Amino acid sequence: MDLFSPATFGDLHLANRITMAPLTRMRSSADGVPGDIVVEHYTQRAGLGMIVTEGVFPVQESKAYSGQPGIETDEQVAGWKVVTDSVHAAGGTIVLQLMHGGRVTHTDITGTDRIVAPSAVAIEGELYTPTGKQAFPVPHALTLDELETTKQALVAGARNAIRAGFDGVEVHSANGYLLHEFLSPVANVREDQYGGSPENRARYGVEVTTAIAEAIGAGRTGIRISPAHNIQDVWEKDDADVRATYEALVDGIAPLGLAYVSVLHAEPTGSLVQDLRHRFGGNWIANTGFGVMTTRDEALELVGGDHADAVAVGRLAIANPDLAERWAQDAELNEPDPSTFYSPGPHGYTDYPTLAEANGTREDANA
Repeated sequence: MDLFSPATFGDLHLANRITMAPLTRMRSSADGVPGDIVVEHYTQRAGLGMIVTEGVFPVQESKAYSGQPGIETDEQVAGWKVVTDSVHAAGGTIVLQLMHGGRVTHTDITGTDRIVAPSAVAIEGELYTPTGKQAFPVPHALTLDELETTKQALVAGARNAIRAGFDGVEVHSANGYLLHEFLSPVANVREDQYGGSPENRARYGVEVTTAIAEAIGAGRTGIRISPAHNIQDVWEKDDADVRATYEALVDGIAPLGLAYVSVLHAEPTGSLVQDLRHRFGGNWIANTGFGVMTTRDEALELVGGDHADAVAVGRLAIANPDLAERWAQDAELNEPDPSTFYSPGPHGYTDYPTLAEANGTREDANA
C-alpha cells in the first residue's frame, strides 16, 4: 500500500489514505446548526482521502460543548446537507462522527434537566459553560429502558446523517464520552449485564454499533476507539483488562463487516493495537493521538509498513487544507495555531493558506 493510493473502505471511496481526524472546533450556531463558515472549512479539506467531522450530537441531552453541531433537528440536517453537497462537489468523501457526550457536559450546556452516563460517577474538576466555570455534575445512571432509548437516538442520528448526504457515520467510542465510559471499569460500576466483566462493559458499544450498521449499512459505518487513552477520568490502566475489554469489543463488531475501525493510540505499531487490528480483520485507520503531531514520515511508514490502511491526521489537517497535496510534494507546511482551535470565527479555521496561495503571496512580495 501507498499513502497516496486510493482505497475502498466498505461503501466509502478514498482518493488517498490520509483522513481528517474528528476535531472539536465549536463554530456552529447556538442551536447546533452548521453555517457557511463550517461549509467553507470542510470544503477546503475535500482533497483529503476522507473527512471525519467533529463530534456531532444526536440528541440535546448528549451535547458536550457550546458551538457543537447536532444532527437531531430538520434545521441541523439541512445545514449539514449544504456541507456535504459542497464537499462532494469538490470531489471529497465526508463521514459524520456521531458523538454522545455522556457525562462530559453540564446542564447549562445541554439545556436539559440532567446529564447521563453508565453510572452516577462524576468527573473530577471543572468545565467551561455559558454561565462560567463549574464543577462536573454527578450524572444520572441510565436505566435499562433508557439505554434502549439512547441507542435508538443514536440510530436516528445515523439515519439523519445519511439523509443529510453523508457518505457514512463514525461511531464515537473514544476520548471519554458515553460509549467509552461504558468500557472503563472506573467510569462504569454497573452491576447488570452492562457492567463488571470486560465482555459486559463492551456490550453496549457492540449493541449500538450493530444497530447503526443495520440501519444505514455496515459499509457506511465505522467506529473510533482509544484504548488506554486515560482522558476525562475514563481510566483504563490495567493492561490485562484493557486487552480483554477491547478484544471483546472487536470480537463483537468484527462479524458486522464495518467500513473501518479508527484507533487513537500512542503506539499504533505496538502489540495491543496490531493484535486488535488482526482480530478485526478489516480496514484500520491509525492516529497517534494528542501527544505528538502525526508527521509525513510517520504516515508513510504506518501505511507503507502495513501497520494501517490509512492514517487520521488532526492538527496538520487544521493548518493545511491541502495537506494531501503538500505531503505528496513533500512541500513546506503551515504551522497550526492552538490558540485558535476553539475560538469563534474564521481565524485559525478557514484562513490557513493553500500551497498555491502561499506561493502566490511570495511571488507577489518578490514582484
